[in-house]
Amino acid sequence: MTLLLLAFRWAMAMRLAVDEINNSSELLPNHTLGYKIFDSCAYPLTGQRAALAVMNGPSEADRPMCSGASPMLAIIGESGSAQSIVVSRILYVSLFQISYFSSCACLSNRRDFPTFFRVIPSDAYQVKAIAKLLIHFNWTWIGVVRGDHEYGRSALQDLLKQLEGTGVCVAYQEMIPLLYNSKKAIEIIRVMNSSSARVVVVFSAEGELTPFMRDYMELNITGIQWIASEAWVTAAVFTGRNFYPYLGGTIGFGIRQGNIPRLKEYLMTVNPERYPTNPLVLELWEAIYGCTPFSSGSSSELPLCTGQETIKTQHSAYWNTSSTRITYNVYKGVYAIAHSLHNLITCRPGRGPFSNSTCADNTKVFPWQLQHYLQEVSFTVSGELVNFDAKGDSIPSYDLINWQKGRDGNIELVKVGMYDEAQEQVPVSICSDSCTPGFRKAVRRGEPLCCFDCIPCDSGKINSIDCMACPEDYWSNADGTTCIPKVVEYLSHDAMGVTLTVISVVGALFTLAVFAVFLYHRNTPIVRINNSELSFFILLSLTLCFLCALIFIGEPTSWSCMLRHTAFSITFSLCISCILGKTLVVLAAFTATRPGNNVMKWLGPVQQRIIIFSCTLVQMIICTAWLIASPPFPYRNTQYQHSKIILDCSVGSDLAFWCVLGYIGLLACVCFILAFLARKLPGNFNEAKYITFSMLIFCAVWLAFVPAYVSSPGKFTTAVEIFAILASSFGLLFCLFAPKCYIILLKPEKNTKQHLMGKHAEKHREGETDTFQSVILIQTYIKPRNEKKTD
Repeated sequence: MTLLLLAFRWAMAMRLAVDEINNSSELLPNHTLGYKIFDSCAYPLTGQRAALAVMNGPSEADRPMCSGASPMLAIIGESGSAQSIVVSRILYVSLFQISYFSSCACLSNRRDFPTFFRVIPSDAYQVKAIAKLLIHFNWTWIGVVRGDHEYGRSALQDLLKQLEGTGVCVAYQEMIPLLYNSKKAIEIIRVMNSSSARVVVVFSAEGELTPFMRDYMELNITGIQWIASEAWVTAAVFTGRNFYPYLGGTIGFGIRQGNIPRLKEYLMTVNPERYPTNPLVLELWEAIYGCTPFSSGSSSELPLCTGQETIKTQHSAYWNTSSTRITYNVYKGVYAIAHSLHNLITCRPGRGPFSNSTCADNTKVFPWQLQHYLQEVSFTVSGELVNFDAKGDSIPSYDLINWQKGRDGNIELVKVGMYDEAQEQVPVSICSDSCTPGFRKAVRRGEPLCCFDCIPCDSGKINSIDCMACPEDYWSNADGTTCIPKVVEYLSHDAMGVTLTVISVVGALFTLAVFAVFLYHRNTPIVRINNSELSFFILLSLTLCFLCALIFIGEPTSWSCMLRHTAFSITFSLCISCILGKTLVVLAAFTATRPGNNVMKWLGPVQQRIIIFSCTLVQMIICTAWLIASPPFPYRNTQYQHSKIILDCSVGSDLAFWCVLGYIGLLACVCFILAFLARKLPGNFNEAKYITFSMLIFCAVWLAFVPAYVSSPGKFTTAVEIFAILASSFGLLFCLFAPKCYIILLKPEKNTKQHLMGKHAEKHREGETDTFQSVILIQTYIKPRNEKKTD
């Protein structure tokens, strides 16, 4: 009786769908669907009779066959593959068929069944899913039991093909007779019990399996893991308390569950009072309540009842609509026909799919015309996409069902997963996604360990579990997935390095050009009056200052680190010492009150050379002690900027480094003070002014260098030092020699002794003898001794 109840519910689902479509203003507006219900009794022979009744009416003589377009366009059915095969072969010429429960893979053969569609997946997909399930659990020794019909035969053949080469072997293959025979069933059960294969795959319908399971339970056999096909894995008949010790743990792939709005309310409206003449409703009432409605006129021996009895919980197999599967397929099948018919009647003339772009005649529709639209239909019902492939099959999708023990000891059908052939990936069922590399887990407070947040690892760390620090010379990539070698950075011959190189070379060339000008005009008054020997020394030392900047560019080595600091300090000390010597001579000459003053004899050429050598020697001694005690060396700085390795020269001894800079600063300060004192001494060309200005620039550059050097990152530290060298060198070159070159090259008329001393000579005639004599002293004491005096 349970099967009858479920079959009746399938019919009610079809009626509900038809009523919804007829009341819809969007789907088939101004059209009404009709239907007829035929009962095949789940048996092929009865299904054949029903198919003939569909074509000719209940009586075969009611109307002639194939007399034009049929008023009936499609069939929703059959429930079993064996019945569908019979019906489809009879009706394929005049009607097409949408099955809700026929899953045999054989029905996908378009040559044999050209008008067959279904909203249940083909067994070809179910068999593939079962094979994957067996492999997943490493069940390599199994038995197979099937029904004596095309559904069972086809499923077994497909399973054997799927298991080829997988390592899964079949211990036995048994068949339950179509006409059930208890003796044969007991033989099958004994084979199962005696075999060492404890996993059994069953492809059978619910009807023939029910008596088989009763015999199995009577023999009190346990310890077998059942793998159920979709035909019986959700059968309510096996959910009773007495089945659990024998069938508990059964697992299988069931038809996908769906939702039918208002189904339960619709079922509750079906009663004998509302449908007093419907024999199916009367049989339903007799099956549920065990009584006969008094108004039915039935000759049943069951007691009479009112037909208004309240729903009882023990009849939940019929009333429970929380987990509709086959019923949902019936509902989808009706909507598939409705959407196809809707597309047919809304066809625009001249854009149709038939010959000459014509549309079907809405008043005389042939089934083959509607079948064309059904093949291409695509719609959504209850949130699920429904369409058909070229074989008439729907999207393959199953729920993985496990039979577990309920609280009251009965069997509960629990969905533990799903299988979707359209999905290329396994469905995800986790609280939190796994952390990708470069992130770590942070457990949420008050929640299970499976629930966590993914927090990015700090820079320089990788791993998805516990952020792991990269080795010292490595750093994490942008995604934090792996450690990569750090970028090595130093002042190379890149854009910045090339620019500084060019500036350095240009400065050296300018200096050599000035040297050539002075050498060529060495006998002119402006060169002689400014002590040509010291001028040449200054120009040579400035050339070395410009060129020593080149040592700072390139990858640091032990030799380059020692050379860059010592060469820089000694060349600048030489340059400032020469300027200091010139400043002393100028100051002494201009402060002499008369010729032959004793001050000048201490500042002759020899004394000047001694001053220069002595001042430079002090710096050389400091550098020697520095190189012996703690010389500069190449240094890989991995701490200043964690993602890079900065190659630089460590000064070795900070004290020595600052002593070198301090000594240069001391010479510059002394030179600046002396030149400042002589800045207002008379003369058309008083060099003390230019020395004062050059020392002011020099000191300003190196005072600004200190904070910039300390705060600059990476290779910019070296660039700042080179910039200070070049800026101070250019300052000395232009301040000391640009005015002289201007007169020599552009104003030669001013390059005379009269012009340089003219104003002072007039003042001498007016009695200002001291200043004039001072100017003469410059000429007298700084010219070479072997040169003949001219004036």
